[in-house]
Amino acid sequence: MKCSVYPLVGENCITMEDGQKVYDLIHPELQAGRAVELDFQGSSVFASPFFNAAIGQLLEDIPPETLNRLLTVSNMGPVGMNVLKRVIENAKEYYSNPDVRTAVDAALAQLATEK
Repeated sequence: MKCSVYPLVGENCITMEDGQKVYDLIHPELQAGRAVELDFQGSSVFASPFFNAAIGQLLEDIPPETLNRLLTVSNMGPVGMNVLKRVIENAKEYYSNPDVRTAVDAALAQLATEK
């Protein structure tokens, strides 16, 4: 399956809400073992909240090896790829290490109460 990101979210791949749109489309395909290509043609601004929602949360129930095999990314420049790689590494750590997950969740809860 080819998923063109631009028609879904536009030029700016920034928000968690937009990332969730991508996740909702690709997660069922990947869980079923079907390959997915994310095509970022036309999108040029990238931020980690978008990738956390779109791709990072996939690692909650899809092993990294499976994700590497089934998910490909096309038409994304080096800056976007660097952000994506960082998000994937953080998500791997978050979902595989309960201590990290507890610490991150506690920090986020504290930030939420301070606002």
